[in-house]
Amino acid sequence: MDPTLDSNLPDDSDWPRNYFNYFTEIEEHFQRARGTGLFLLSPLDWALLENWKASGIPLQAVFKGIDDAFEKWRSRKSKRNLVNSLAYCAQAVIEAAQRLPFRSGLDSTTADAPFHIDEIRAHLEKAAVAFRERSEPGVREFASSLETLSSEAERYVHDLEQLERRLVAMEDKIIAVLRASEAADELLAAREALDRELRPYRSRMTADQLAMLERRYLDSALLERAKLPRLSLFYLH
Repeated sequence: MDPTLDSNLPDDSDWPRNYFNYFTEIEEHFQRARGTGLFLLSPLDWALLENWKASGIPLQAVFKGIDDAFEKWRSRKSKRNLVNSLAYCAQAVIEAAQRLPFRSGLDSTTADAPFHIDEIRAHLEKAAVAFRERSEPGVREFASSLETLSSEAERYVHDLEQLERRLVAMEDKIIAVLRASEAADELLAAREALDRELRPYRSRMTADQLAMLERRYLDSALLERAKLPRLSLFYLH
């Protein structure tokens, strides 16, 4: 491990718990590093977080990358513009991750469950209600699948990786249904909004990173326009 990495950063040995606190902990760390009080992440930021999560980048690497990016920003003579997006830290996070032993996935059999069974059921049942209220048959039918998962929550409480995989797969199918019926002007508006947010940071990311980020952003925006909840356990709290 690179000796420059701060030993006071969080220990990722408790990976399942950190995995499901991933978004919140990074948001809070970014706020502290920015030093300007409450700062809400944008849809672009959340899409970037999903990229890092899906790539198995540990919290320690993200924290280190954020700190490195802000240290570089503060060393600049001209600081007229504040850092207003996690995208500013993207390259530093990747570099920090490359200096850490890589770990991905969940080892949910060797740690306490991050969620109580009642929390999992409530998350799934709330989502089922939202889908049940939709008029489109292709969307409404997912409510039954969510209710089935809720009734089987006890079998998943110590196998969260399997539940997460099923929820993500279901969400992908839902997005495909919504995409097929999306109006062209709505998709164009979403792409234009993404381009405005992403334009200052494109030079900091690779083509693969940009492609994945764009897809996640547009998928999230599609669900938001449809007023449908995210299913991943990341959104449980």
